[in-house]
Amino acid sequence: MKPRHRKLALIFLVVAALGVALALVLNAFNSNLVFFFSPTQVANGEAPAGRAFRIGGLVEAGSVRREADGLTTRFVVTDTAQSIPVVYTGILPDLFKEGKGVVAEGRLGTDGLFDATQVLAKHDENYMPPEAASAIEQAQKAQRTVAE
Repeated sequence: MKPRHRKLALIFLVVAALGVALALVLNAFNSNLVFFFSPTQVANGEAPAGRAFRIGGLVEAGSVRREADGLTTRFVVTDTAQSIPVVYTGILPDLFKEGKGVVAEGRLGTDGLFDATQVLAKHDENYMPPEAASAIEQAQKAQRTVAE
């Protein structure tokens, strides 16, 4: 093999290796990418079907029910315009309460029930995830516009 061909083969191998590495990184990034949606967006069908995403808003007052197994909890997340029922099996954060901000990560079932794999609660009285606060604010503005 001539030195020129050897250099071309080496350059081709390096470019191919970089291409494979880039494809693997982009695939890992895409599979771990989780978007946030408000209950109104989920109700309007904007959330991805069959993919994990986050839903955020307030835990509706009077909606928290714990099942007999002690780990499964059902509650409703609302942005004051729409509500989505959520089921979660696991230990809830200490700050999880009715009427407080929450973000749940999981998948939406065909029955409209959000099956959460992770539940995050606010960390103090002044904090709400920015996405959840924005979604609630937009829903309240839309309700005021409809009422007028």
